[in-house]
Amino acid sequence: MNIEEILSMMDDVLDKAVAVPFSGKKSLIDVEIMNNLIHETRMSLPREIEEAREVVATRKKLVNEAKAEAEKIIQRAEELARKMVASQEIVRLAQSRAEEIMVNAQNKSKELHNTTKDYVDNMLAKTEELNKRNYEDVKKARMALKGVGK
Repeated sequence: MNIEEILSMMDDVLDKAVAVPFSGKKSLIDVEIMNNLIHETRMSLPREIEEAREVVATRKKLVNEAKAEAEKIIQRAEELARKMVASQEIVRLAQSRAEEIMVNAQNKSKELHNTTKDYVDNMLAKTEELNKRNYEDVKKARMALKGVGK
């Protein structure tokens, strides 16, 4: 029997008690039944208290396990957040470096284009000068050739 059942039985005994005439609110009860119920209560209390202690211990264990799991989840979330921030920082740095490389490549390309243009212009100017001299030499040779036959 559990404590609730025993207390209910005690209530029944008290409800069925016979009032003692001319004594006010006093009643007669079956002492043997009440002694048995009190004994049952004493026997049930340690078991009920032990069960309550087990419930409390189980609850504490569950709360501690939940706290530990929550801590693990928080640690994993913090680590993931750190990795994500680091990853974003790496991406930002990579993008910055890529932009820098692109600007340098464009500058080098312009510089090479200008250098090539200057070189080709210089070569064409030398070719033009050489062609002028050759033209003059050809002209002189023709003139000399014309003057030889006269």
